[in-house]
Amino acid sequence: MKHAPETSERLAAYRSLLLRWNVRINLISGGTAAGIDQRHIADCAQLGPLLPRQGPAADIGSGAGLPGMVLAILQPDREFHLVESDKRKAAFLVEASAQLKLPMVRVHACRAENAKLPPLSVVTARALAPLASLLPYAVKFLAPDGVALFPKGKTAEKELTEAAQDWHFNPEHFPSATNPGATILRLSNIQRVQP
Repeated sequence: MKHAPETSERLAAYRSLLLRWNVRINLISGGTAAGIDQRHIADCAQLGPLLPRQGPAADIGSGAGLPGMVLAILQPDREFHLVESDKRKAAFLVEASAQLKLPMVRVHACRAENAKLPPLSVVTARALAPLASLLPYAVKFLAPDGVALFPKGKTAEKELTEAAQDWHFNPEHFPSATNPGATILRLSNIQRVQP
């Protein structure tokens, strides 16, 4: 995926910062650090074209900023809320957003259920929890026309089936460009099933 020179520079600076901090605090597993460009950065960047055109976004359980920080680099004019309860990881996100000059990034060092967020056009989460556990956050934070964007591995269909027992939603599937066994789910019209 080709990026504008300024975007490429920011992605490279983010990569360097992440690897430097990863020595001190475990932001990504050592096994995936060697393949950071494909396994993490490109994997997150492919979500960019699937985002709604405008409106604030949030990444729940942002960790190292995957995908939230990568998406904020790709769309620096959009308001991004990165929610991370681990104080050390939140400190990394604050430092990264300052060094990368991303003033539209807001870091929330708290658990997702305690975050105070505006109505969002999109909620993302990567490798955080099963779909059924993520949907309550999506419903809590999304504007009425908002969407949830969740990259999922081989368990995507199983998670959809389990979530559908308690939730109504319109699912769209997009094949991952970086992992043949993975799927990106975009869910809209999310509502809890009434008992």
